[in-house]
Amino acid sequence: MGSLLLQPRPLPSPASPSARLLLPELHAPARLAFLSSPRALFLGPTSAAQAAPRRAAASCPRTASPHADAALLMLAHAEAGDFASAQSIWAQLLHSSAASCLRAMAPRLLPAYARLRQFDEILLAVRELCARDPGAARDLYPLVVSCFGGAGELALMEDAVQEMARLGLPVGSATGNAFVQHYAASGTVPQMEAAYRRLKKSRLLVSTDAIRAMASAYISQRKYYKLGEFASDVGLGRRNAGGNLLWNLYLLSFAANFKMKSLQRAFLEMVGAGFRPDLTTFNIRAAAFSKMCMFWDLHLTADHMRRDGVAPDLVTHGCFVDAYLERRLARNLNFAFDRLGAGAGEPVVATDGIVFEAFGKGGFHASSEMLLEATGGKRRWTCYNLAILKKQLQ
Repeated sequence: MGSLLLQPRPLPSPASPSARLLLPELHAPARLAFLSSPRALFLGPTSAAQAAPRRAAASCPRTASPHADAALLMLAHAEAGDFASAQSIWAQLLHSSAASCLRAMAPRLLPAYARLRQFDEILLAVRELCARDPGAARDLYPLVVSCFGGAGELALMEDAVQEMARLGLPVGSATGNAFVQHYAASGTVPQMEAAYRRLKKSRLLVSTDAIRAMASAYISQRKYYKLGEFASDVGLGRRNAGGNLLWNLYLLSFAANFKMKSLQRAFLEMVGAGFRPDLTTFNIRAAAFSKMCMFWDLHLTADHMRRDGVAPDLVTHGCFVDAYLERRLARNLNFAFDRLGAGAGEPVVATDGIVFEAFGKGGFHASSEMLLEATGGKRRWTCYNLAILKKQLQ
């Protein structure tokens, strides 16, 4: 784990090979031209490795600095994994008239350093830039938080946020929500919940991405009761959180535990609160009914969808097919598809993927996707055709 107490790095000697990269008589365009020549392809592993920086440099945005080519080369080296070369160029640019271009490179350079796990170097680079341009701190420290969090370095991410506080920098909504997302992805559930409480205490609005990240963490740990509590705590009345996302998570917390009476009651509360069920809402209920082989409720779900004008997708059809095949009622599939009224539709999946995190993919859904991938669009399939084939193979 990196240390926050870093000393300024010494500049390379002017006589060193890395320092000579920026001497006036050696220009980056000449080096790039050499690397692009066919001869460079046959000069061994070192020259082959230099080809990646050349390609990356070609895609970098141009700047007006006289040392723009050197800055682009530095970025290309970092993105290609050549940290030593990137560091040498950085050190020289930092103490030259081209230092102003380094801030523009930071959004790509710091994530490249994070991929190389050069975490000390990330902090050192930001402090060096902020020492020359204090106004850069407001943009750079959120980037540091994102780099550390994305790499799973949660302790370093905490230290970066504390350093922001010491510098008097506000933690904005984007940084606060990213903080929660990183804890959801790499931390424990108690750590994630503590980060969420800190976000709420700061009166920042919890973003849709943070809600999804926390929901996925609860589902992966099979903590469905906590998932329902979380959805309620965020606020089921919110209409700016991805449509019905919070209500769907609330319903899912009961459906995944097969608490069918609570699921029905929550669905009625959702409708009573003025929210209109969407495809994901119906498929959460259908998946639970299917696994419990509750045919009456499945049929009522189909009727409700048709009445509300919600078109079923492959997942909806799969809930019916799996339930009927489970009870050896394949001969009645035509009746089920008549209730859905869309058997001739394209086998598309329009359901929120978080449903599959809880229930997995049903047998019909999984096998249909495999068949569609294998045929590669050479044949036009419908949900009804796929169901007939599944019944024949059962």
